[in-house]
Formats: sequence, C-alpha cells, structure tokens
Amino acid sequence: MKLCITGGGTGGHLVIAQALLEASIKKGYEVIFIGSTHGQDRKYFEHERAFSHVYFLPTTGVVNQKGLAKLKALYKIFRAFLTSRYLLKMHRIDAVYSVGGFSAAPASFASLIKKIPLFIHEQNAVEGRLNSLLKPYAKSFVSAYDKDSTIKGYPVKEVFSNTARLRKNLNTIIFLGGSHGAKAINNLALSVCGELSKRGIKIIHQAGESDFDRVKSAYEKIEIEVELYAFTQDLASMIEESDLAVSRAGASTLWELTTNGCPAFYVPYPYAAGDHQYQNAKFIVDNNLGWCEREDENLKDKFLEILDASLEEKSGALMQYASKDVALQMINKLEEFLNECAKQS
Repeated sequence: MKLCITGGGTGGHLVIAQALLEASIKKGYEVIFIGSTHGQDRKYFEHERAFSHVYFLPTTGVVNQKGLAKLKALYKIFRAFLTSRYLLKMHRIDAVYSVGGFSAAPASFASLIKKIPLFIHEQNAVEGRLNSLLKPYAKSFVSAYDKDSTIKGYPVKEVFSNTARLRKNLNTIIFLGGSHGAKAINNLALSVCGELSKRGIKIIHQAGESDFDRVKSAYEKIEIEVELYAFTQDLASMIEESDLAVSRAGASTLWELTTNGCPAFYVPYPYAAGDHQYQNAKFIVDNNLGWCEREDENLKDKFLEILDASLEEKSGALMQYASKDVALQMINKLEEFLNECAKQS
C-alpha cells in the first residue's frame, strides 16, 4: 500500500504524523509526506528518511487572515492543491491521512477530487475548521474526545507507552514551559521551587529558549538546584522520570503524559484558537484524570493544594484510560477499508 500523510504547521499535528509513519513502516507500507514550507513541517521531516518522499509546498493559514492577505493565502492553497493532485497521481497513492492544520488542505482536497479515500485525525477537543469542513467526506474521523469515534485514544510515539509506569510518590516534578517558554508556568516554578526543595522533590524544568536566561538567573539568585533546559529532544525520558507534570494543554503533550501514566497540573494557553487547550484539559479533569487551572494570581496556591493528592489514583486511572497502539489501530482500520473496497471492485 502507498499512503500519503499530510498536515502540520505545529508540533502537535506533526507528532501524530510521526506516530502514523512508525505504524505504517511496521506494516511495510510506502509513505510520502506533503506539508508546508511554513510552520514546523520542514523542521520535523526534511531529513526523515522513513518517508520515501517529502514535499513542502508554499502555503499559509487562512483563518486569521483578512482582506488581500486571505485571498493570497487561498491562492497559495489552490496552487498547492494542483501540485498535490499531481503528486498523488505520480506516486499512485492508495489513501491519504490528514493530521489537520493548514498544511493538510491541499492534499486533502486533492484526495477528494481524485476519489482517493481520505482519513482524518482531530487532535483537539475543539475541531479545527478544516477538519470540520472535511469530516463529512472522510472514510474515518478519529478523535480521542469524540464519543462516536471508532478508535479511542491518541497516537503518540511508542516510547511513551513502553515506559509507562504507576506513580505512587512525588519524588520528581517536571515543569514544561514549551519550546518558546510559557511565562506563567516558568513563574509558577520559580514561586514554588523553595517549597519543593524543602520537601526533597527534584525539579526538572524546560523553560523554553526565549525565557531561559531569565529563569536560569532567577534560580541562581535563590540558590535552588534544578535540572534546567531551554529545549530538549529527550522529553520522553524526562517524563518517564517524573511523578507529576506542570504543562500547557496542547494535545500532543497532554496525551504523551496520559499514555505514560504521569499525572499533570494543566495551565492552558489562554489565547489558543477556540480556547481548545482549556477544552483539552477539561476533558482530563471531567474524567478525573488530572488537574487544570487558568492563569491567575492564585495559581501558586491552587498548585500547592495538589501536592498532597493521591498520585497513585490519578496515575492508575491514566494508564487504564490510555489506549496503546492507537496509530497502529488507525492504520489497520484504513487497511480494512481498502481491502473491503478491493473485494467489492
């Protein structure tokens, strides 16, 4: 089978693409990727040799554009659509899997025009506009938040399920400020590090590149020892070591923590489109799997309240809830559909 994975723009979309790629390679499929020159697509996949071919087309987002800028963005997508249609034909693609984001638009529309089966994964609790538009035409629409989804759970790299463990005691905490640095989380870490140090709790802190120097200087002034990073590619091992996380509520990080059984205190990014980070975290809270608080002046007090909560209860619930091999389930579902079509033809 020849599969096209498309979409991206942000890391959240692209880690799903990575998980689907790993599952597809296990099945022996040939996979191409169609993304954008904008966003993080090239950073993730320009040198990914597991894809037989990668293509980055000049597209930008449309939703937040106005006037002439919106027309230019639509024109770029149309040009990329024509290119995608040619690429799908040239590679004799059997199916297209969209992971969402503006990067997915050209190849997704091209698949519909070419009558190539389209499959979609939605990463957030609030559906993206492109996914909402394409959903009626997709052969499968997978979402961890959708009760009607035929596959439950969220595709993450295998390392997070392979290293999952039950947390019982709070020995290590990780603060995830993200690649750019979430000041609310960084400030929270600085405000509670003294209390954590008194309790003998190890602190791992990914502060983000833009806020790293400020955070590093602050720790040095208060003479608190932490394991501090601006950004690291070794996030999986740090999460495995940690017993509690403080994080934004982007879908990929949220489900990596969930899959690994690591309870989390979520502080959603307040300006996320459609407030989707809060909705992502609310899903976790509603299922009694973790904690969530919006940014405000009482964030420190709310965080300190959970330090004596039962980690074992939350961690065990996370491990029961998280589905393993979600990416493989998605690829198997696609394969079943194509086999059924082949029988009927």
